[in-house]
Amino acid sequence: MALDKNWFTELCEEGGSAFSMKLVKKLHEEKTPYQHIEIYQTEFFGNLMAIDGFVMLTERDNFIYHEMISHPALFCHPAPRKVVVIGGGDCGTLQEVLKHEEVLEAWQVEIDERVTRLAEAYFPALCQANNDSRANFFFGDGIKWMEEAEPESIDLIIVDSTDPIGPAEGLFSEPFYRNCQRALTQNGLVVQQSESPLFHLDILTGMRDAMRAAGFNNLMSLQFPQCTYPSGWWTATLAGKDINLKSFREDAAANRPFKTSFYNVEMHRAAMALPQFMKEAFKISD
Repeated sequence: MALDKNWFTELCEEGGSAFSMKLVKKLHEEKTPYQHIEIYQTEFFGNLMAIDGFVMLTERDNFIYHEMISHPALFCHPAPRKVVVIGGGDCGTLQEVLKHEEVLEAWQVEIDERVTRLAEAYFPALCQANNDSRANFFFGDGIKWMEEAEPESIDLIIVDSTDPIGPAEGLFSEPFYRNCQRALTQNGLVVQQSESPLFHLDILTGMRDAMRAAGFNNLMSLQFPQCTYPSGWWTATLAGKDINLKSFREDAAANRPFKTSFYNVEMHRAAMALPQFMKEAFKISD
């Protein structure tokens, strides 16, 4: 929300805090059937997209989130061929996925087509892979799409969703994770953005409980910085079927034939290390 016309401010009531970015001008605003989208030019963070008053991404720091929600999971899987991104309408995650040559088919399932069309207009650097022959787009309900997915047909599901409110609430539920479990191949895994461990630990632990209840016995939460999100500290949680999430294809990650700005082998290892309060909340013993 804008408390001052020269600043965009997102209030985080549950964290008793706020984050502001100085604006140059408003570039676009519209209400779709699903949400309220605003796009601004900021002084330091480049273009900013906000949905329902919450920061979705900025040009300045989106690379951290997009790389960390995609590459650790892709390098955990022994041979990811088919990848589905639920949400992620800005196309940044899809672009990271398609940097992996072994991926033969990628689907972006986004409920609001306007997010993608506005990303193409105002965040073109994130949409350079949209015309890749492996890229497929479905604009509709990701929960229903996953209900109808063929059993054992997907290697990796990336849930690049907004916060668990409104249309995204069902993406954090046991029934959704059960459908993911059914749709994944034997070595398959799902990775989902899982909020701030400092402000939203209850959401994070609830997600993990729902994933376990859906049949995922292997869980791992990764942590990384994300300065424009509440607390500046974010997580992504992996849930695997018959796969060891603690190991990954380190040689392939170290010799990746594409450029990254945040992800590397060392950051992958570091992201797996958890502070004590998170280990206690997750009931992980040393």
